[in-house]
Amino acid sequence: MDRLLGDVTRTPASVAMPMDLYRSGDTFVAHIDLPGVEPGSIDIDMDGATVTIRAERTTSADEDTQWLTRERAVGTFARQLTLGRGLATDQISADYSDGVLTLTIPVAEAAKPRKIAVQHSTRDVPGEITEGATTEEQPA
Repeated sequence: MDRLLGDVTRTPASVAMPMDLYRSGDTFVAHIDLPGVEPGSIDIDMDGATVTIRAERTTSADEDTQWLTRERAVGTFARQLTLGRGLATDQISADYSDGVLTLTIPVAEAAKPRKIAVQHSTRDVPGEITEGATTEEQPA
């Protein structure tokens, strides 16, 4: 799994954008928590093997608001995933529901396990009779 997904490191962004990542069959799935984020502020870019996720959380507080406790981070957050070979990067999909962004990353067909059929062929060697075959005499 590490070879296919590459780099997933914990950074300050991972605190603001915690993620669960798992493989289910031929698909990798990432669930990224983005509560309080407007869907229109989510931006996902693919550059080579790097997926960058950006999102912005704003507050609706007035100027005269006096904060007693402010634990929910606001601002723009970004997180990057470096994908390894063998993934169908042209088929990545994203869905945002109930404050969770879900990325679905399928394994490429060429990277999936497969059976290779073994072909069997016989070689006809001149002067050799294969089982069940007949030969005709050539005039000398």
